[in-house]
Amino acid sequence: MRWIMSPGLLSLVLGYTLSQFYRAFLAVLAPTLHAELGAGPADLALSSGLWYIAFAAMQVPVGWALDRFGPRETVAVLLGLGGAGGALVFSLATAPWHVHLAMALLGVGCAPVMMGSFFIFARTLPPASLSAANGAVVGLGSLGNMLGAAPLVWVSNQLGWRETLLALMLVTLAVALTVFTCVRNPDRPAGKLPPARLRDLLKVRELWFILPLLGVTYAASACIRGLWAGPYLAEVFGASDYAIGWVTLGMGVAMVTANLSVGWIVRLFGSDKRTSIANTVLLCLVLTTLMLAPGTSLGLSATLLVMVCISDSSYSLIMSHGRAFLPHHLVGRGITFLNMISIAGVGVMQFLSRPVYLATSARHEPPAAYGYIFMFFLIPLAIGLVFYLFSPEDRHARN
Repeated sequence: MRWIMSPGLLSLVLGYTLSQFYRAFLAVLAPTLHAELGAGPADLALSSGLWYIAFAAMQVPVGWALDRFGPRETVAVLLGLGGAGGALVFSLATAPWHVHLAMALLGVGCAPVMMGSFFIFARTLPPASLSAANGAVVGLGSLGNMLGAAPLVWVSNQLGWRETLLALMLVTLAVALTVFTCVRNPDRPAGKLPPARLRDLLKVRELWFILPLLGVTYAASACIRGLWAGPYLAEVFGASDYAIGWVTLGMGVAMVTANLSVGWIVRLFGSDKRTSIANTVLLCLVLTTLMLAPGTSLGLSATLLVMVCISDSSYSLIMSHGRAFLPHHLVGRGITFLNMISIAGVGVMQFLSRPVYLATSARHEPPAAYGYIFMFFLIPLAIGLVFYLFSPEDRHARN
């Protein structure tokens, strides 16, 4: 795929790497933020949820901006202002609410990055190539999850976490400038097109059975990797920062590997839909095991947490499945609408996981409390899968 080697797309992949980092790094910093700011797991659940809610809320204006201005201007401006600004606020935090504000700003800054590359693909690549292209971007960008694990622990211990966030602010600004310099907006469709109205998307009946699973499929891996993995390992097994860093690094490697393998796996199963079903069934089995045996051993739990992230490729698969049914004039708003559903689901699940944790941890020992957390992510996933089974195959599926 030579397209990924173009300077513009590489700059967007770098931006998405930052996006993956910023949504996941709280799990590793959890012990430090608790010690210095008094931010416990419930506070960080709120902070992480705000990232996803801000990200999701921006998808509608981002879709409009992609159609109106293009990915170059949209990504560069929001990443430079929101992303770098959020990193600066985080570095100056002295109370949990400062972390809440910083994460919301980071969510705004990261909102257009992946959609910029998806928008270019949707306008320039044949539909049959979208799942592989989307998976490659998600896979390479998921290196940010790896950087937000053991490497972040090492750097923050060497420099200090505040200095590390200041350095990340400068890196974010540099990436935003690179996007503005290198990205070329795709040509606009020729001829006069119908008005691109968001409500027209809801008339696309093929999406109705896709949206429920899309709204929850990313929540399990994102919320568990981005927040609950750290407190779970620390409270149940007494794991150190370094142990948490290595486990979350393994989860990041699983995300990268799964997404980079999407093209090959889709060819094996014959369609995005069939591959998504297989991924979701695997994730349901893993979450069931974590729910039933949350405190058996550190080794088993670490292995299962890594397996949670193997299913991370379902996001790009379902996005590609849904994109196949979008009219050409609704591509910008369509892909951001689909992304909004996915990311909003993560934010809602993250918010709701907070009272679940508070209620269960007050009544149960840590292993049982986290068993309920895993059940909380399992139930909507199983429901979404039932709806998805009735969704249509796209016309590019191989029988």
